[in-house]
Amino acid sequence: MSNYNKYSIDLGVKFKPLEIIDISTLIASCTKKWQNLSLCEVNNSVVRLAVIEGEFHWHKHEKEDEFFLVIEGFLFIDLEDKTIKLKPNQGFTVPKGIIHRTRAPSRTSVLLIEKSTIKPTGD
Repeated sequence: MSNYNKYSIDLGVKFKPLEIIDISTLIASCTKKWQNLSLCEVNNSVVRLAVIEGEFHWHKHEKEDEFFLVIEGFLFIDLEDKTIKLKPNQGFTVPKGIIHRTRAPSRTSVLLIEKSTIKPTGD
């Protein structure tokens, strides 16, 4: 199986404005090792929930920044020259054009905020 096929990335936005989003229930419903759900749109951005375990491939986004906020677990963001380790309630922005990959040594839940034009697997 290629890297691209092992990820479950749902680009369909699940919630409209004025709807309650229950993050805990969504996290509990995720059964795959790498699951990404598009929750809602805010202006020209999408808020996504990622429930992950393992590592993503190296990639970059030429035109979009990417923000990560850890809800539970630990997230490593590998950059070319260093690794960032995020604990629950910590966030980090990867600027556009920066090559990176994310890794989670155990089941980890992350909120992502990114422009709706982003290709989650990279350019």
